[in-house]
Amino acid sequence: MIQEPFNSSLELANALFPDEEWIPTEKNIWVAESRLSQEKREPEKWEKEMSQARILTDRGSIAYFLPEKYIKGEIKNKTADLVLDGEVLEMKTISGSRETLGSQFRYGYNQGAILLQNFKLTKKHSVFIRLLSDISLNSVKAKIAGVLKNRYDDGRFICFFEKNDELHSWNYKELRSIIGT
Repeated sequence: MIQEPFNSSLELANALFPDEEWIPTEKNIWVAESRLSQEKREPEKWEKEMSQARILTDRGSIAYFLPEKYIKGEIKNKTADLVLDGEVLEMKTISGSRETLGSQFRYGYNQGAILLQNFKLTKKHSVFIRLLSDISLNSVKAKIAGVLKNRYDDGRFICFFEKNDELHSWNYKELRSIIGT
């Protein structure tokens, strides 16, 4: 086991996958040993995920890439990507419309919720989106608020606006308040 100062990311990653070994790969990034085969098997996907994580870890976050596991026997229900700063986090890169943004956020949100449904340690899960499209900040917030309607989990939405190199983060409660739920 990697020795490091106490950190809630490691604690949560170990609780979710107690038999996994965590391998340091870059500053502030650890990867489940079972996931390392992805680097050779799917190098383009691997680099895309690492570049997404670097946006966050370059700003001081701590990331643990989780094993690639499927839940409920359905390939479409893959677990979330990582634990970031003590929260389960799914990452997506979007280059489409507001509708694409909404559907990909919903998919990522569900991946985190499914992973945590059988754990009592936390129900908090978040979604990070690297947005390549030119969608305004207010439009993004409004779209995600609409997706969160009648969903009451804790977590946050993190959005990196590639066009202007800006990172924004809102908790789900704050976003739901936009539409009064």
